[in-house]
Amino acid sequence: MLSSRPKKGPSMHPAAKLQFARIVDEFARWRAIPEPERPPAPAWWWGPAFEMRDAAEPLPAAWSRRLRLPDGARFAEAALVLRQTLAGQDILPWPYDFSRKVASTDSDVRDLPVQPSDDSAFPP
Repeated sequence: MLSSRPKKGPSMHPAAKLQFARIVDEFARWRAIPEPERPPAPAWWWGPAFEMRDAAEPLPAAWSRRLRLPDGARFAEAALVLRQTLAGQDILPWPYDFSRKVASTDSDVRDLPVQPSDDSAFPP
């Protein structure tokens, strides 16, 4: 059951919205995977899910649909969906494990080979 609507507060920071947009997109792609094959939800959803728990600003309609929330839903309700998804998990995947099953917009960056470090800049 969704919680009662939070009180109206100040407008959200654009960076917080951008981060949440990325998670909404990732969440929709994650949920599209059949449940028996779906990896655990990633730990990086926790922070935004708690940061937005009291956000009263309405979600964009497209985000509401992706999260299966009614039109007019608030960021707080979207954050609750994420928290409920994560609550029962007893393991959290590493980013590389998660990105193998869920196509990520930045997976090319995550999958770059590790480069040797150059310690010459730091004398002993």
